[in-house]
Amino acid sequence: MENLTGVEPATAEYVDWYNTTRLHGEIGHVPPDEYEALYDRQNHTELQVTATT
Repeated sequence: MENLTGVEPATAEYVDWYNTTRLHGEIGHVPPDEYEALYDRQNHTELQVTATT
């Protein structure tokens, strides 16, 4: 990298790749974001609020 101008976009690009594309061997060779979404679906129930009129 020639100067600091590209540091922020390069860092953001790396973090995006690291969380969404990289296959993580310790969690079944899936990207961390995918694993976290699967965990959330399996282990959390969301409260559903219904409106009363």
